[in-house]
Amino acid sequence: MTPPSTLVEKEKGVAAVTPAAPAPAAAAPRTRPMDDIDRRILAILQDHARTPNAEIARRLDMAPSAILERIRKLEENGVIEGYSARLSPRALGYGVVAFVHVRTSGAGIDGARAFAEIPEVQEVHDVAGDDGWVLKIRSVDAEGLRAVVRERIATAKGVAEVKTLYVLKSAKESSALPIR
Repeated sequence: MTPPSTLVEKEKGVAAVTPAAPAPAAAAPRTRPMDDIDRRILAILQDHARTPNAEIARRLDMAPSAILERIRKLEENGVIEGYSARLSPRALGYGVVAFVHVRTSGAGIDGARAFAEIPEVQEVHDVAGDDGWVLKIRSVDAEGLRAVVRERIATAKGVAEVKTLYVLKSAKESSALPIR
């Protein structure tokens, strides 16, 4: 089952990640501590999620059924949240990246929901310090960024101030986590 935070449209050949509504608090599943084998499996899948179980088993000198069972446990325990394709923003025409700090007045805004509904907004973070949010936005060009910021974000109810940081060059972008 694809988790609620990921939408994969296979018919169109497009994979997109959309934010999910926060899940109600639930009891944490019982988990066994991760061992070195689990960490090695995670490293392989994080590097290339389409690696077949048989290949992982070969690399780790284990039975494919044992690998499958471990992956299922990692999924059930929420360590693996889902699988997705990494798409090239530039190849799809999204050459502009910006980080936008949105200060709110605190009145009448559900920032997570309001900002997450904007397709160009890739990330929404509630941050400490000024009452506000930091958004990561991708756009086709500067005019598209201007439209999103001025017409969709700055006009949202409760927005007091918007500051945009236009990214000139990204030295690193990754969703990979250190496996420990």
